[in-house]
Amino acid sequence: MWSDEAALDEATRRLDDWESSIAARAAQAKALAGQVQALTGTASSLDRTVTVTVDSSGSLLDLRMDERTRQNPAAHTARQILDVTRAARADLLEKVTRTTTQTLGVDDPTAAALVESYRHRLNPDQGTPDARR
Repeated sequence: MWSDEAALDEATRRLDDWESSIAARAAQAKALAGQVQALTGTASSLDRTVTVTVDSSGSLLDLRMDERTRQNPAAHTARQILDVTRAARADLLEKVTRTTTQTLGVDDPTAAALVESYRHRLNPDQGTPDARR
């Protein structure tokens, strides 16, 4: 099948390189997944009465409200919580972006796809049709 030994050696070398590349990318992906899963996002209102922390999926992990929130109408505090939650998710997205590009590189298509997936998931203007009713 192979006309000469050199061609066979070259094909074997290419296969070995390809296999090593796949193994390295798999290890890199596993390490990145662990790093991203450990990330959180945190933000506070301008007056520091509301602080929100979200986990790596963007879900509420911690909500802290200063006693001063009692002096505000409930609707104001509710808006603050929603605004600060959005800011915490933006903080998370920034951390995911930084971690992903540091690990995979700025021009890596996998990094871009991962960041875009997070951006889509964490975007407060999007949601399920039920959430918009």
